Amino acid sequence: MRLSRQRRMVLELLWSDRRHLSARDIFERLNAQGRNIGHTSVYQNLEALQSAGVIECLDRASGRLYGYRSDPHSHLTCLHSGDIQDLDVVLPQELVHQIEDLTGYSIESYTLQLYGRRRS
Repeated sequence: MRLSRQRRMVLELLWSDRRHLSARDIFERLNAQGRNIGHTSVYQNLEALQSAGVIECLDRASGRLYGYRSDPHSHLTCLHSGDIQDLDVVLPQELVHQIEDLTGYSIESYTLQLYGRRRS
């Protein structure tokens, strides 16, 4: 994949912000930084980066969110704010074997989707 100026801008923003952002958020932040990039260019570059496995795309009811990681990892979503936190969770091997026994599948990788609220 060719790393064009626009793709580099999108990646640098995602890597520096380290949050899950919508295409609109990315467009607005880049233009607020004085980097002239159009809506279409943002969408096209996000799709290309996601298709190449460089970034992740989360489909949510509110729309797609893009993150800087592409490796297998889990997410914790705040039910109050909607913020998403990346987590590296390792399940106990006993639990993985139990799931394999229950399902008849050999687990090769996994991600968890966790939802909660901050404790006071």
